[in-house]
Amino acid sequence: MRKFAIAATVGFTLGFAAVPAFAGQPAPAPKARPDFLVIIADDLGYTDIGAFGGEIPTPNLDRLASEGERFTDYHVNATCSPTRASFLTGLDHHEAGLGTMAELIAPNQQGKPGHEGYLRRDVATIAERLGEAGYATLLSGKWHLGLTPEQDPHARGFQQSFALLQGGHNHFGLGASQDINVFNASYRENGRTVDSLPANFFSSDTFADKLIGQLGKVPRSKPLFAVLTFTAPHWPLQARPEDIARFKGRYEAGYEALRSERLARQKQLGLLSPATVPHEIQGQKWAELSPEEQAKQARLMEIYAAMVHNLDGNVGRVVAELKRQGRYDNTVILFFSDNGAEGLNVSDLKLGPLSDRLAKVDNSLANLGAASSYESYGPGWAQAATSPSWLYKAFQTEGGTRSPLILKAPGFTKGGGVARWNAHVTDVAPTILDLAGVTEKREVAGHAVKPISGKSWKAVLTGKAEAVRGPEEVIGGELFGSRKLRQGDWKITDIGDGKWRLFNLAQDPGETRDLAAEQPARFQALKDAWGKWAAEVGVILADRLLPRKELATTPGGNSK
Repeated sequence: MRKFAIAATVGFTLGFAAVPAFAGQPAPAPKARPDFLVIIADDLGYTDIGAFGGEIPTPNLDRLASEGERFTDYHVNATCSPTRASFLTGLDHHEAGLGTMAELIAPNQQGKPGHEGYLRRDVATIAERLGEAGYATLLSGKWHLGLTPEQDPHARGFQQSFALLQGGHNHFGLGASQDINVFNASYRENGRTVDSLPANFFSSDTFADKLIGQLGKVPRSKPLFAVLTFTAPHWPLQARPEDIARFKGRYEAGYEALRSERLARQKQLGLLSPATVPHEIQGQKWAELSPEEQAKQARLMEIYAAMVHNLDGNVGRVVAELKRQGRYDNTVILFFSDNGAEGLNVSDLKLGPLSDRLAKVDNSLANLGAASSYESYGPGWAQAATSPSWLYKAFQTEGGTRSPLILKAPGFTKGGGVARWNAHVTDVAPTILDLAGVTEKREVAGHAVKPISGKSWKAVLTGKAEAVRGPEEVIGGELFGSRKLRQGDWKITDIGDGKWRLFNLAQDPGETRDLAAEQPARFQALKDAWGKWAAEVGVILADRLLPRKELATTPGGNSK
């Protein structure tokens, strides 16, 4: 059992507030072949860690931020497996095979190119590319990109791997199964099915343990590419009782109060303009909850905070191992979340086997957080986590796709810096290849592969360019009927109600003011551009959308 000390949150806040953007001196230039560590959290909100305005103690991530740069305009896809597909391939998720999640392929998407539910063979992973260039390639944690042996990480370029194949699991390992289907939790290690989990299994601890063990097997002379993909703080919200107890009583004021706290702290840290207008929080107000409901909601947030704090402690353990091996000063580290905070009430998700499982759990207040409980924390806390943005995971709003990115790249990033230029998850693969000095090939692992569409950040990091994309280049998005397209500071968004809206993100990051009526020509041009982009990447709009309660309470927008 591991315990991580909690330092004073105020210390983190004041420490960052005192560091202006791009303060400090660049680290010494890295060696020719840097090491890479990519850490991905699951359903973490933009403001959940201290360096981005959160009150949860995250000293290890905050330290990485103080040594590197925080990105305020980094975007991922709106849910987990599509983001993982884009991260590994440098392609839009529709091109990589994850046009939608494997669990939610609609009838009209079944069997269609780009909607296979696993990584296609005509795309290459970073691990495959770097492995061919002499790198050791390691993965520990969530995979969610295919269930068959030829689809698991060991078959897609990771020389060492310990992987949860599906999208979620019990964090204490309860119910682990060798019956591999999308609704079970099954694990493979180096391509072999795992018969049993460690007796003291807790997801974040075990994933860190496994990666540390893998690191110890790599010769010091060999460069490495390591991926640590936590499943925390994805539901079910579960943590050890002593970890939950650290946060007892912290969230009794409710989610509106927490959102206000985090907004103020973002402004204090210089991450947000003092003039920023946040989007209105949607859904039931804290004051409308009964005392019993408030007590349950406060407990759920305590559990969530315990999971985030535990994740941070495990990041610290992996960093300590890199330092022990003498690799740390030459390691490029990226940390981000796979989508916005999760606002779904899991009890509303009617998905056959999952519904059967929910009928057997004990979600009493006294048992919340235990292995036999199964809960999420809902839209109120999610909107505190995505402030000042609109909505959360599964939507193409800023709340669904903006992620906290920390980048520590020796010789390229400046301690305590804030990067405000737009970046996207498809850029990670080409940036890593560029920093590693590896040329993109059109044939990898014996297969012809699609060219990477993301953009390397190296020119911006070295001061040779101010932006990764030109003013006319676009980034599109689509999942579950929610759509977006961004061009420069302009963005159109459809939350899934069929209504496009137009926003200027530089002036209105909260997406509060629809400018479609004031900018009809731009509005139409962006809608036309979305149609062209969708045809290029192979979007197939589902004929059966997920029912979302949020849409019933969302203010109306513009016509299609």
